Amino acid sequence: MKEVHQSVINIGLVMVIMSLVVMSSCRKDEVFAGDRAQLSFSTDTLTFDTVFTQVGSATRSFKIYNKESSDVTVDVSVGDPTRTFFRLNVDGIAGTSVENVRIGANDSIYVFADVTVDPDNPLSISPFVIEEDLLITSGNTSEKVQLVAWGQNANYVGGTDGNGKVFQLTCENGMALWDDPKPYVIYGILFVNECLLTIPAGTDVYVHGGVVVRDTVIYNDGFLIATSTGTIICEGTADAPVTFQGDRLEDAFDDRAGQWVGIRLLAQSRGNRFSHTKIKNSSVGIFADSLSSLSLESCEIKNTTGSGLVGIYADITASNTLIYENGQNAVTLAQGGNYDFTYCTFTSYGNQLPALSMFNYREYFVEDGDNFFIAQPLSARITNTIITGNDTDEISLDDITDGEAGFFDFEFDHCAVTVEDLLANDAWPNFFDNCNECVRARFGDAIFADIDQPDYRPDTLSILEMQATPLPSIFEDLDGNTRDATNPDIGCYEYQN
Repeated sequence: MKEVHQSVINIGLVMVIMSLVVMSSCRKDEVFAGDRAQLSFSTDTLTFDTVFTQVGSATRSFKIYNKESSDVTVDVSVGDPTRTFFRLNVDGIAGTSVENVRIGANDSIYVFADVTVDPDNPLSISPFVIEEDLLITSGNTSEKVQLVAWGQNANYVGGTDGNGKVFQLTCENGMALWDDPKPYVIYGILFVNECLLTIPAGTDVYVHGGVVVRDTVIYNDGFLIATSTGTIICEGTADAPVTFQGDRLEDAFDDRAGQWVGIRLLAQSRGNRFSHTKIKNSSVGIFADSLSSLSLESCEIKNTTGSGLVGIYADITASNTLIYENGQNAVTLAQGGNYDFTYCTFTSYGNQLPALSMFNYREYFVEDGDNFFIAQPLSARITNTIITGNDTDEISLDDITDGEAGFFDFEFDHCAVTVEDLLANDAWPNFFDNCNECVRARFGDAIFADIDQPDYRPDTLSILEMQATPLPSIFEDLDGNTRDATNPDIGCYEYQN
């Protein structure tokens, strides 16, 4: 694994990342007894990058330098001495909290830290990534050195010197295969560049997120990015899906959204394909940028703080795909693009934004405030799909050209849709002219088995049953159950007696 350089990523990509990440160097000034003592550190992150296959220990060290012409004293402690994985030895004094250690004028001391990890402990006790802050206090001011250790036997991909760093996936002959039975843990911001990354069935990918502070920039960490020369293919199956989620697996984090940023396909990243893949607890599930291409087959995207799926002038196809429990739209299709969705379930329960939002323009901001818009063609074909939620309208359509030919072309076929105000005279009164044999899904209708569980399989007597049109190319549902050959059900699931 190597850190990304400007020679690897073009200027446009660097601008994307530099808007998120501002690299920082060690902070050197320290306040002591009302005066600013010139303390500095040999590192700002102490990493225990040993992968433990059994109970074991590792020790690392760094130095604290006093650049003053007089002596100073410092206190050194871990954040919570009662619950720490780490032990300290500060200038020969052992403990988890060591006080009043004197550093001579223009001198330095060593701080040793060691960690003992049992990788066989459950993740609630020994998580994939163990992070704690080591506090160095002089007078009334404190500085921090981050302590990072691996707590489980896994494949750690990306940074080994602190979160928020940017790395490029190591590839051989333009390909990388994640076929190790141990899980993969992404730590930092990982680029797939000039490479085809293949992730086989049954692979678990955990992404370490968290708040990163770089000078005045604060953002959430944990990002998998495919560049214009990068492609991601996930080859999950119904019995052995590929999974992406945050690396905190305690019960309290099971349904906590926004633990990591998500998967992003940068402009012109082509050939991305996800089969039987589950993505959860991110900020955005998948963000497909302009002229990128993405295929989703039997996938599940859930529990995001933003939209589950975003297409920005992209080419996206999806079948048997479930997207739900999103903080914004389940699906956002913006600035045009080409989209084809079949046998999908898009829901929006618990927020006031529609499950599906489609618009064909981009707004450009200028300094004098006279913003302008540019329209781009949008084409969407949506078949045998349900789009519903807790509001009266779960579809939003916005054509900035007011009907100019070729700029907003959509067709719904044998879908179940929740619409009401969308049909108003000043909106889309002819919506059902483009919604062939559609079913209106209203509040109180029998639709899903139990949205609180959540279980989005058709309920008994569901309005979804036997309302889809049979397609010769799709014979199974998301669970792998055979679809009715003549009267299949709308959505990603086929009703089972």
